[in-house]
Amino acid sequence: MMHRRSIYATVVLLISCVQSTHAFSSVSSQSARSAASLASSFNAKTQSTPLSLQYQRSPSIPKKSPTSLNAVEGDFDPDAIKNSVSAVQSGSIKARLRALYKFTRPHTIRGTILASFAGTTRALIDTPGAIATANWGALLPRAFIGMIALLLGNAFIVGINQIFDKDIDVLNKPFLPVASGEMSERVAWFAVLFSGIVGPAIVYNFFPMMLFKLYMLGWTLGMVYSVPPLRTKRNPLAAGLTIATVRGFLLNFGVYYAVKDAIGAPFGWSPKVSFIARFMTAFATVIAVTKDLPDIEGDKAYNISTLATKLGVSKIANGATVCLLLNYIHAILTGVLSKAGTFNVIPMVGGHAALAVMLLTRFKSLEPEKLASIKTYYKHIWDLFYLEYFLYTLI
Repeated sequence: MMHRRSIYATVVLLISCVQSTHAFSSVSSQSARSAASLASSFNAKTQSTPLSLQYQRSPSIPKKSPTSLNAVEGDFDPDAIKNSVSAVQSGSIKARLRALYKFTRPHTIRGTILASFAGTTRALIDTPGAIATANWGALLPRAFIGMIALLLGNAFIVGINQIFDKDIDVLNKPFLPVASGEMSERVAWFAVLFSGIVGPAIVYNFFPMMLFKLYMLGWTLGMVYSVPPLRTKRNPLAAGLTIATVRGFLLNFGVYYAVKDAIGAPFGWSPKVSFIARFMTAFATVIAVTKDLPDIEGDKAYNISTLATKLGVSKIANGATVCLLLNYIHAILTGVLSKAGTFNVIPMVGGHAALAVMLLTRFKSLEPEKLASIKTYYKHIWDLFYLEYFLYTLI
């Protein structure tokens, strides 16, 4: 039965890979069209626009009326951004909620939610009899409270980054609400302070002291990443270690530990937990480096030293792809060489092989001189990150 389920899950994974490839190709063409308008806007301000921001709108696709556009995450269309700002200024509740949603950086929120569900599922599966005997009336509310605390921690880290990176984001990410003016700095500070106080308070009151200490470690690392005088994002090594530690290790270990504590089971480093901690820490390190690829122009303008500004898009993309490929090979070899019964071979070997093929396929479509293509390549990496959590529940 387990083998049949694993085969089915792997087939679903392959189908999702194909579908997401198609979806992101659509995003790529839309981003290219939107970036064209932004390049023209910046050209008027700076007298010279970098080559990476110069695009031509496809004549075969008509431009939408500006009145129908609203800026979304990743939208570089000045008309859409202007309309979103106007909607907020007019008092629209919907527009303000949309700005708050963008303020939380949805792609990071998705990663946090998936890590929570996957870690919870894995902990329950690893504990014999836990699913049948669990007190769901107490466990589900506790899990929900834990999820809220994680999302508040996520909002605190990405929010404080937008406040201190406002001037850089005007160039790199003008769709973000603080940079665009959809959200005032006063409101942004309120959201950050609320998240930064309520999140730790929840963990302190509802979870073991061990988890509170881990939460505050991530909270602190996330804060010093953006806030002077340390502002570790200015150092490529420190920035990479920060993101890898918070999103790779602390998040996955913390969720698993919390669930084990909630069901009254002792924590133990099972092979599957050890694997995901290693794999996701390595993956988060790659994200920490590639996240700067779309931001090279703004980082250079504000003297932010990153590996991307030092080495360029091609070298970073090549290196990141090689690192991720080695990570997948490590996963496949772990499944093949481990003691029989340690992992479900089909998702562990076949699933990671499928994701490796997906990685190489998408890398081949990268055009390093085009911003839209760079952004799509980075989104593809997050897509693979999400899919890994699906595999984690099956291996």
